[in-house]
Amino acid sequence: MLHAITALFFFQLLGELLVQWLRLPFPGALAGMLLLLVALLALGRVPDSLERVAAALLQNMMLLFIPSVAAVMLHFDLLRREWLPFAVAGVAGAAITLVVTAWTLRRLLRSHPAALADAPGQDAR
Repeated sequence: MLHAITALFFFQLLGELLVQWLRLPFPGALAGMLLLLVALLALGRVPDSLERVAAALLQNMMLLFIPSVAAVMLHFDLLRREWLPFAVAGVAGAAITLVVTAWTLRRLLRSHPAALADAPGQDAR
């Protein structure tokens, strides 16, 4: 488990360093997760320890959002002045996420029709 947590921190650090070095206009954590994705694709599987650590983090993900919510409340005056771009970004982001998720699910179900047959309450098509 320690190896998996170390790997997550390593890829985040690597992403931060890469973004700073190349002066890229996006977060280092995102770059680190993309590097982790590339490494896992090259490996061809997700190691069991990394899967367990990721599952534990996902189960407690709401705890990870508390600092962000607190930071937004510290800048409530700015949020009050700039509410329209904030609302548009939130709604558009949710809509884009929904469309991309539905599209991905459709493609996966077309490429693996057995998955649809195994789903509870679904008939195979």
